[in-house]
Amino acid sequence: MAQAWRCAGLRWAAEGPVLTWDGGRRSALTWGKRVAFGVAEGGVRSCRGARGYACPVRAVVPARGTGARCEECARLDRAHSVAADTLADDPRPYHVYLAWFGPGLTKVGITAVERGPARLLEQGAVCFSRLGAGPLMAARRTEELLRAALRVPDRIPYAVKRAVRSRLPPTESERAAEVTELHARAVALTGWPESLRRLPCQPVDHVGVFGLATAPAAAGSVTELVPGGAVGGRLVAAAGPDLHLVSGDRAIVLDTRLMAGWDLLPVEHDELTVPVKEFGEALAVVQDGLF
Repeated sequence: MAQAWRCAGLRWAAEGPVLTWDGGRRSALTWGKRVAFGVAEGGVRSCRGARGYACPVRAVVPARGTGARCEECARLDRAHSVAADTLADDPRPYHVYLAWFGPGLTKVGITAVERGPARLLEQGAVCFSRLGAGPLMAARRTEELLRAALRVPDRIPYAVKRAVRSRLPPTESERAAEVTELHARAVALTGWPESLRRLPCQPVDHVGVFGLATAPAAAGSVTELVPGGAVGGRLVAAAGPDLHLVSGDRAIVLDTRLMAGWDLLPVEHDELTVPVKEFGEALAVVQDGLF
């Protein structure tokens, strides 16, 4: 019987996207590579644990959840999270950034300076620019300032991000336009914390890194894995946690977070026997504030 694998998530390394597996193994992903796996028959999706520890009760978790953690492990995972505001005394310097995901979709966020662009790659930011640098709490206050004064959100759902990737403007200057305009408005605001240093607008474009320039438009996305189901196709792009695969005669998006918690097996043929949600008509978005 083939060995079962457990996915530990998609990571962005200097050489590009890498799938990681329990036990420390890594699978580098390159455009054109075949990605194919099946879910064990009769299997269940179990909690992935938290902070390097296995779930003590191996709790069963929903197939559609992207966290793949039970309530207790999710609480433990967020216990030391910057995103959850539980690290107010973090001494590291932080960047405040503006990230753009498609027309009308710009958000503000913070990330540790030492992480470089990793956070933006993990989020699937098509274009971004740093806005300022300073202590954590000053970065947090600046983030709140932009949300209140310019109505810039700090979260954009992944479903919205992936649905607009096929409608990106063709040039870097067009993709940077909203970030550039918002950056100018942001640095002109009063009320910035004195300890946060403003940074010039220097847009960074990820279309090439993600492989989106040559990838066919995706028709839909996988909503969940199921026992006995399979996913197989040729990798044409990746953004954030998403893999863009061509399976048969269409392109689909697989959120790799859905893979965690399942026993996965290699399969010989490319097939798609899991639920897929079609993207349908283009979204009308108005920003209101294993192989």
